[in-house]
Amino acid sequence: MSLKKISQLTGASVATVSRVLNNPRYQCQDREMTERIRQTARELGYVPDQNARHLKMGNEGGAAHPFVIDVLPARFHTLEEDPFFAEIFRCVETECHHQGCAVGKIWNIPDIQSAVMNGERVRAQGLLILGKCSPELVVQLLRGYRGVIAIDRNPLEYQMDEIVCNGARAAEKAVEYLLELGHTKIAYVGDCNTEMRYTGYYECLLSHKLPLTYDYVVPTSQTRDEGYHAFGKVAALPDPPTAIFCANDITALGFLQAMKDRNGRRRKGVYRPAVIAIDDIEEASQSSPMLTTVRIPKEDMAHLAILTLRDRLEGRHRECLRLELPCRLMVRESSGMYIR
Repeated sequence: MSLKKISQLTGASVATVSRVLNNPRYQCQDREMTERIRQTARELGYVPDQNARHLKMGNEGGAAHPFVIDVLPARFHTLEEDPFFAEIFRCVETECHHQGCAVGKIWNIPDIQSAVMNGERVRAQGLLILGKCSPELVVQLLRGYRGVIAIDRNPLEYQMDEIVCNGARAAEKAVEYLLELGHTKIAYVGDCNTEMRYTGYYECLLSHKLPLTYDYVVPTSQTRDEGYHAFGKVAALPDPPTAIFCANDITALGFLQAMKDRNGRRRKGVYRPAVIAIDDIEEASQSSPMLTTVRIPKEDMAHLAILTLRDRLEGRHRECLRLELPCRLMVRESSGMYIR
Protein backbone atom coordinates (compact mmCIF):
# COMPACT_ATOMS: atom_id res chain seq x y z
CA MET A 1 0.00 0.00 0.00
CA SER A 2 1.54 3.32 -1.09
CA LEU A 3 1.29 6.91 0.07
CA LYS A 4 -0.09 7.71 -3.38
CA LYS A 5 -3.14 5.50 -2.74
CA ILE A 6 -3.88 7.27 0.56
CA SER A 7 -3.40 10.59 -1.22
CA GLN A 8 -5.95 9.63 -3.89
CA LEU A 9 -8.53 8.51 -1.32
CA THR A 10 -8.20 11.55 0.95
CA GLY A 11 -7.51 14.34 -1.54
CA ALA A 12 -4.32 15.34 0.29
CA SER A 13 -0.97 15.64 -1.46
CA VAL A 14 1.54 12.79 -1.13
CA ALA A 15 3.85 15.15 0.78
CA THR A 16 1.09 15.98 3.27
CA VAL A 17 0.24 12.29 3.75
CA SER A 18 3.91 11.56 4.43
CA ARG A 19 4.17 14.37 6.98
CA VAL A 20 1.06 13.24 8.85
CA LEU A 21 2.09 9.58 8.99
CA ASN A 22 5.70 10.29 9.95
CA ASN A 23 5.25 13.06 12.50
CA PRO A 24 2.75 12.60 15.37
CA ARG A 25 2.79 16.36 16.08
CA TYR A 26 2.06 17.45 12.52
CA GLN A 27 -1.39 18.94 11.95
CA CYS A 28 -2.89 20.02 8.64
CA GLN A 29 -4.61 23.39 8.59
CA ASP A 30 -7.77 21.33 8.24
CA ARG A 31 -7.63 19.11 11.34
CA GLU A 32 -10.27 16.82 9.88
CA MET A 33 -7.87 16.09 7.01
CA THR A 34 -5.23 14.94 9.52
CA GLU A 35 -7.60 12.40 11.04
CA ARG A 36 -8.89 11.37 7.60
CA ILE A 37 -5.35 10.50 6.50
CA ARG A 38 -4.66 8.51 9.66
CA GLN A 39 -8.01 6.73 9.49
CA THR A 40 -7.50 5.82 5.83
CA ALA A 41 -4.04 4.45 6.58
CA ARG A 42 -5.52 2.28 9.34
CA GLU A 43 -8.36 1.01 7.17
CA LEU A 44 -5.94 0.09 4.38
CA GLY A 45 -3.48 -1.55 6.78
CA TYR A 46 -0.75 0.79 5.55
CA VAL A 47 2.81 -0.46 6.02
CA PRO A 48 5.71 1.46 4.48
CA ASP A 49 7.85 -0.27 1.85
CA GLN A 50 10.75 -1.19 4.09
CA ASN A 51 12.95 -2.39 1.23
CA ALA A 52 12.63 1.02 -0.41
CA ARG A 53 13.31 2.72 2.92
CA HIS A 54 16.46 0.64 3.49
CA LEU A 55 17.74 1.46 0.01
CA LYS A 56 17.03 5.15 0.48
CA MET A 57 18.90 5.20 3.79
CA GLY A 58 21.75 3.14 2.39
CA ASN A 59 21.19 0.18 4.69
CA GLU A 60 21.90 -3.36 3.63
CA GLY A 61 19.59 -6.29 4.26
CA GLY A 62 15.96 -6.97 3.55
CA ALA A 63 12.88 -5.62 5.25
CA ALA A 64 11.61 -7.02 8.51
CA HIS A 65 8.36 -8.96 8.60
CA PRO A 66 5.34 -6.60 8.89
CA PHE A 67 3.33 -7.35 12.02
CA VAL A 68 -0.24 -6.18 12.68
CA ILE A 69 -0.76 -4.58 16.09
CA ASP A 70 -4.16 -4.00 17.67
CA VAL A 71 -4.66 -1.21 20.22
CA LEU A 72 -6.84 -1.25 23.36
CA PRO A 73 -7.54 2.10 25.09
CA ALA A 74 -8.35 0.72 28.53
CA ARG A 75 -9.22 3.86 30.47
CA PHE A 76 -12.07 5.18 28.29
CA HIS A 77 -14.30 3.80 25.54
CA THR A 78 -12.71 6.04 22.89
CA LEU A 79 -9.37 7.79 22.48
CA GLU A 80 -11.13 11.14 22.13
CA GLU A 81 -12.07 10.99 25.82
CA ASP A 82 -8.44 10.99 26.98
CA PRO A 83 -6.11 13.52 25.27
CA PHE A 84 -3.02 12.02 26.91
CA PHE A 85 -3.55 8.55 25.45
CA ALA A 86 -4.83 10.04 22.19
CA GLU A 87 -1.46 11.75 21.79
CA ILE A 88 0.36 8.54 22.69
CA PHE A 89 -1.72 6.72 20.09
CA ARG A 90 -0.59 9.17 17.39
CA CYS A 91 3.00 8.47 18.41
CA VAL A 92 2.29 4.72 18.28
CA GLU A 93 0.89 5.00 14.75
CA THR A 94 3.99 6.88 13.61
CA GLU A 95 6.29 4.39 15.30
CA CYS A 96 4.47 1.47 13.66
CA HIS A 97 5.10 3.07 10.26
CA HIS A 98 8.78 3.57 11.11
CA GLN A 99 9.16 -0.07 12.14
CA GLY A 100 7.20 -1.62 9.29
CA CYS A 101 4.10 -2.59 11.29
CA ALA A 102 0.42 -1.95 10.59
CA VAL A 103 -2.08 -0.67 13.13
CA GLY A 104 -4.94 -3.15 13.28
CA LYS A 105 -8.20 -2.84 15.18
CA ILE A 106 -8.81 -0.22 17.86
CA TRP A 107 -10.78 -2.03 20.56
CA ASN A 108 -12.69 -0.88 23.61
CA ILE A 109 -13.06 -2.91 26.81
CA PRO A 110 -16.66 -4.15 26.25
CA ASP A 111 -15.95 -5.28 22.66
CA ILE A 112 -12.71 -7.08 23.41
CA GLN A 113 -14.25 -8.76 26.48
CA SER A 114 -17.10 -10.00 24.28
CA ALA A 115 -14.66 -11.23 21.63
CA VAL A 116 -12.62 -13.09 24.24
CA MET A 117 -15.70 -14.71 25.80
CA ASN A 118 -16.96 -15.82 22.37
CA GLY A 119 -13.60 -17.29 21.45
CA GLU A 120 -13.11 -15.05 18.41
CA ARG A 121 -9.74 -15.33 16.70
CA VAL A 122 -7.83 -12.11 16.24
CA ARG A 123 -6.02 -11.21 13.03
CA ALA A 124 -3.25 -9.20 14.66
CA GLN A 125 -0.12 -10.74 16.13
CA GLY A 126 0.39 -8.10 18.81
CA LEU A 127 -1.69 -5.99 21.19
CA LEU A 128 -0.81 -2.65 22.77
CA ILE A 129 -2.82 -1.71 25.87
CA LEU A 130 -3.06 2.00 26.68
CA GLY A 131 -3.75 2.31 30.39
CA LYS A 132 -4.87 -0.22 32.95
CA CYS A 133 -7.32 -3.11 32.58
CA SER A 134 -8.20 -5.97 34.91
CA PRO A 135 -5.69 -8.77 35.49
CA GLU A 136 -8.40 -11.30 34.56
CA LEU A 137 -8.77 -9.74 31.12
CA VAL A 138 -5.00 -9.59 30.66
CA VAL A 139 -4.80 -13.36 31.18
CA GLN A 140 -7.32 -13.86 28.37
CA LEU A 141 -5.54 -11.40 26.07
CA LEU A 142 -2.21 -13.14 26.57
CA ARG A 143 -3.83 -16.30 25.22
CA GLY A 144 -5.24 -14.55 22.16
CA TYR A 145 -2.15 -12.62 21.05
CA ARG A 146 1.42 -13.71 20.47
CA GLY A 147 2.64 -10.56 22.18
CA VAL A 148 1.05 -8.03 24.54
CA ILE A 149 2.55 -4.81 25.91
CA ALA A 150 1.12 -1.99 28.04
CA ILE A 151 1.87 1.73 28.22
CA ASP A 152 0.80 3.28 31.50
CA ARG A 153 1.65 5.91 34.07
CA ASN A 154 2.01 3.25 36.77
CA PRO A 155 3.61 -0.21 36.96
CA LEU A 156 0.93 -2.86 36.37
CA GLU A 157 2.89 -5.92 37.58
CA TYR A 158 1.10 -8.23 35.17
CA GLN A 159 2.72 -11.01 33.16
CA MET A 160 3.45 -8.87 30.12
CA ASP A 161 5.92 -6.26 28.91
CA GLU A 162 5.36 -2.74 30.25
CA ILE A 163 6.52 0.77 29.38
CA VAL A 164 5.78 3.03 32.34
CA CYS A 165 6.45 6.43 33.85
CA ASN A 166 5.88 6.13 37.57
CA GLY A 167 2.87 8.25 38.55
CA ALA A 168 3.81 8.39 42.24
CA ARG A 169 7.23 9.82 41.42
CA ALA A 170 5.69 12.33 39.02
CA ALA A 171 3.30 13.44 41.77
CA GLU A 172 6.16 13.83 44.23
CA LYS A 173 7.99 16.03 41.73
CA ALA A 174 4.90 18.24 41.33
CA VAL A 175 4.19 18.57 45.05
CA GLU A 176 7.87 19.13 45.90
CA TYR A 177 7.89 22.07 43.51
CA LEU A 178 4.83 23.60 45.19
CA LEU A 179 6.52 23.16 48.57
CA GLU A 180 9.63 24.91 47.22
CA LEU A 181 7.40 27.84 46.26
CA GLY A 182 6.33 28.07 49.92
CA HIS A 183 2.91 26.38 49.72
CA THR A 184 1.86 24.21 52.65
CA LYS A 185 -1.90 24.08 51.98
CA ILE A 186 -2.00 21.93 48.84
CA ALA A 187 -5.17 20.29 47.52
CA TYR A 188 -5.48 17.18 45.35
CA VAL A 189 -8.05 16.87 42.54
CA GLY A 190 -8.31 13.47 40.85
CA ASP A 191 -8.94 9.77 41.30
CA CYS A 192 -8.28 8.50 44.81
CA ASN A 193 -8.94 4.78 44.37
CA THR A 194 -6.49 3.35 41.84
CA GLU A 195 -4.33 6.38 41.09
CA MET A 196 -0.69 6.24 42.21
CA ARG A 197 -0.55 10.01 41.83
CA TYR A 198 -2.75 10.33 44.90
CA THR A 199 -0.33 8.07 46.78
CA GLY A 200 2.60 10.23 45.68
CA TYR A 201 0.72 13.36 46.77
CA TYR A 202 -0.03 12.34 50.33
CA GLU A 203 3.26 10.54 50.89
CA CYS A 204 5.12 13.69 49.86
CA LEU A 205 3.10 15.77 52.32
CA LEU A 206 3.71 13.27 55.12
CA SER A 207 7.44 13.17 54.37
CA HIS A 208 7.48 16.93 55.02
CA LYS A 209 5.48 16.43 58.25
CA LEU A 210 2.43 18.15 56.78
CA PRO A 211 -1.02 16.78 57.65
CA LEU A 212 -3.30 15.27 55.03
CA THR A 213 -6.34 17.56 55.13
CA TYR A 214 -9.28 15.59 53.77
CA ASP A 215 -11.18 18.77 52.89
CA TYR A 216 -8.39 19.39 50.39
CA VAL A 217 -8.97 16.07 48.59
CA VAL A 218 -11.54 16.29 45.76
CA PRO A 219 -12.22 12.88 44.17
CA THR A 220 -12.95 12.97 40.42
CA SER A 221 -12.78 10.66 37.43
CA GLN A 222 -10.21 13.05 35.93
CA THR A 223 -12.19 14.79 33.19
CA ARG A 224 -12.33 18.45 32.14
CA ASP A 225 -15.92 18.86 33.40
CA GLU A 226 -15.12 17.45 36.83
CA GLY A 227 -12.04 19.65 37.04
CA TYR A 228 -14.28 22.62 36.30
CA HIS A 229 -16.72 21.71 39.08
CA ALA A 230 -13.86 20.97 41.49
CA PHE A 231 -12.93 24.65 41.52
CA GLY A 232 -16.26 25.58 43.10
CA LYS A 233 -15.83 22.95 45.82
CA VAL A 234 -12.34 24.11 46.70
CA ALA A 235 -13.14 27.82 46.53
CA ALA A 236 -16.08 27.34 48.92
CA LEU A 237 -13.92 25.96 51.74
CA PRO A 238 -13.61 28.16 54.85
CA ASP A 239 -9.81 28.01 54.56
CA PRO A 240 -9.10 27.20 50.90
CA PRO A 241 -5.71 25.85 49.80
CA THR A 242 -3.13 28.10 48.16
CA ALA A 243 -2.11 25.48 45.60
CA ILE A 244 -3.83 22.71 43.64
CA PHE A 245 -2.29 19.50 42.36
CA CYS A 246 -4.46 17.92 39.66
CA ALA A 247 -3.85 14.27 38.76
CA ASN A 248 -3.83 15.02 35.01
CA ASP A 249 -3.70 17.98 32.66
CA ILE A 250 -7.25 17.80 31.36
CA THR A 251 -8.61 18.09 34.93
CA ALA A 252 -6.31 21.05 35.57
CA LEU A 253 -7.44 22.78 32.36
CA GLY A 254 -11.06 22.47 33.48
CA PHE A 255 -10.08 23.86 36.89
CA LEU A 256 -8.29 26.84 35.31
CA GLN A 257 -11.27 27.60 33.07
CA ALA A 258 -13.57 27.69 36.11
CA MET A 259 -11.10 29.96 37.87
CA LYS A 260 -11.23 32.42 34.97
CA ASP A 261 -15.02 32.25 34.72
CA ARG A 262 -15.52 32.67 38.47
CA ASN A 263 -13.05 35.53 38.98
CA GLY A 264 -13.74 37.43 35.78
CA ARG A 265 -12.75 41.06 36.29
CA ARG A 266 -13.55 41.13 39.99
CA ARG A 267 -11.06 42.82 42.28
CA LYS A 268 -12.53 41.51 45.53
CA GLY A 269 -13.14 37.92 46.51
CA VAL A 270 -10.72 36.67 43.87
CA TYR A 271 -9.37 33.17 44.43
CA ARG A 272 -6.32 32.28 42.35
CA PRO A 273 -4.39 29.30 43.71
CA ALA A 274 -1.30 27.97 42.01
CA VAL A 275 -2.13 24.99 39.78
CA ILE A 276 0.09 22.11 38.69
CA ALA A 277 -0.64 18.77 37.01
CA ILE A 278 0.91 15.80 35.20
CA ASP A 279 1.06 14.72 31.51
CA ASP A 280 2.10 17.75 29.41
CA ILE A 281 -0.49 17.26 26.69
CA GLU A 282 -0.28 19.68 23.76
CA GLU A 283 -3.05 21.91 25.12
CA ALA A 284 -1.09 22.51 28.33
CA SER A 285 1.31 24.90 26.58
CA GLN A 286 -1.49 26.58 24.60
CA SER A 287 -3.88 27.43 27.43
CA SER A 288 -4.13 30.77 29.20
CA PRO A 289 -2.48 30.64 31.63
CA MET A 290 -0.08 28.03 30.32
CA LEU A 291 -0.15 25.02 32.61
CA THR A 292 2.77 24.01 34.80
CA THR A 293 2.93 20.24 34.56
CA VAL A 294 5.16 17.20 34.80
CA ARG A 295 6.04 15.92 31.33
CA ILE A 296 5.47 12.24 30.55
CA PRO A 297 7.71 11.30 27.55
CA LYS A 298 4.98 10.09 25.18
CA GLU A 299 7.09 9.72 22.02
CA ASP A 300 9.79 7.72 23.83
CA MET A 301 7.16 5.48 25.43
CA ALA A 302 5.57 4.77 22.04
CA HIS A 303 8.95 4.11 20.43
CA LEU A 304 10.04 1.67 23.12
CA ALA A 305 6.64 -0.04 23.22
CA ILE A 306 6.61 -0.92 19.52
CA LEU A 307 10.31 -1.79 19.56
CA THR A 308 9.80 -4.13 22.54
CA LEU A 309 6.62 -5.66 21.15
CA ARG A 310 8.29 -6.31 17.81
CA ASP A 311 11.24 -7.90 19.64
CA ARG A 312 8.88 -10.27 21.46
CA LEU A 313 6.96 -11.18 18.30
CA GLU A 314 10.26 -12.06 16.67
CA GLY A 315 11.07 -14.36 19.62
CA ARG A 316 14.08 -12.33 20.77
CA HIS A 317 13.12 -12.16 24.44
CA ARG A 318 10.98 -14.31 26.72
CA GLU A 319 11.04 -12.68 30.15
CA CYS A 320 8.58 -9.86 30.89
CA LEU A 321 10.28 -6.49 30.63
CA ARG A 322 9.40 -3.31 32.48
CA LEU A 323 11.00 -0.14 31.20
CA GLU A 324 10.47 2.88 33.46
CA LEU A 325 11.10 6.29 31.93
CA PRO A 326 11.83 9.51 33.87
CA CYS A 327 9.53 12.54 33.96
CA ARG A 328 10.43 16.24 33.84
CA LEU A 329 8.89 19.35 35.38
CA MET A 330 7.68 21.96 32.86
CA VAL A 331 7.37 25.27 34.73
CA ARG A 332 4.85 27.66 33.17
CA GLU A 333 2.45 30.38 34.29
CA SER A 334 -0.20 28.54 36.30
CA SER A 335 2.10 27.75 39.24
CA GLY A 336 2.78 31.48 39.64
CA MET A 337 -0.89 32.31 40.30
CA TYR A 338 -1.04 34.22 37.02
CA ILE A 339 -4.40 34.82 35.35
CA ARG A 340 -4.88 37.07 32.33
